[in-house]
Amino acid sequence: MNHKVTFIRIMLLLVFITMQGCKDSGGQDGSPPQDPPDSTTGPTIINHSCTVLNEIPAEWINAAKADLHIAYGHTSHGSQLTTGMAGLVGFKGSLYSYNNGGTDGALDLRDSPFSGALDLGNPNRTAWAQATRNYLASHPEVNVVVWSWCGQVSSASSTDIETYLTLMNGLENDYPQVRFVYMTGHLDGSGLTGNLHLRNEQIRSYCRAHNKFLYDFADIESYDPGETCYGDKIPNDACDYDSDGNGSRDKNWALDWQSSHIEGVDWYSCAAAHSQALNANRKAYAAWWLWARLAGWNGQ
Repeated sequence: MNHKVTFIRIMLLLVFITMQGCKDSGGQDGSPPQDPPDSTTGPTIINHSCTVLNEIPAEWINAAKADLHIAYGHTSHGSQLTTGMAGLVGFKGSLYSYNNGGTDGALDLRDSPFSGALDLGNPNRTAWAQATRNYLASHPEVNVVVWSWCGQVSSASSTDIETYLTLMNGLENDYPQVRFVYMTGHLDGSGLTGNLHLRNEQIRSYCRAHNKFLYDFADIESYDPGETCYGDKIPNDACDYDSDGNGSRDKNWALDWQSSHIEGVDWYSCAAAHSQALNANRKAYAAWWLWARLAGWNGQ
């Protein structure tokens, strides 16, 4: 009998130790770990597979709102993220609220706060880096920086993209307490053989090889919510594509999807510069996936 009691006690102890180990690792019991994961463990690529909003645990949405102070520089195409996020609040509620400063429990997202540059190519391809340094010098609480492109990746050379990657890496080295998010350029209808795709692949390859955070703007635009890919159908930023392979864009996947689904239930109307509401919806979902990952969520 004593042997049986001892055996039971040992088994209970092992169960207790296992449960404690899960809690300490963070996330298994729904609680955030003490420190966010180190990006050196692998790249974090935010693409079309990161557009299912209800897969993001609410606790990590709240962790992002509690911990992140984001500065986001962009012009019209980049506004798809923020206008989509603004519309999302009306669609899904205050859980997804944001404002400049993070008041009233919202996410602290500072929309176009930089002076001296508008996006990654305006007024030139380097001004954004100094604008970032100037802003961080006067706002040391900022711990996430995101810049988007307008149409400059379409005309970029390999050297131009190398300049972008080098400047980003320099900022990361000089501000190790700040997370810098890389981004691809929006679709332009030039297809898989066009310069845009080649330059976006250059950015993707670098981010994968060096364990960066990447918001893959172009990839999100290449898929509908049903996972149908339009990347080989010369799609553009408006979601137009060539349905019959004759070299002319004759359909729009976002408008088609919207017309076959219920507005206010499956998607929501919002402004989407140069594009359709559904595109901005998906950009907003992916943005919240990014914020949750930056807050420490493992994406599972």
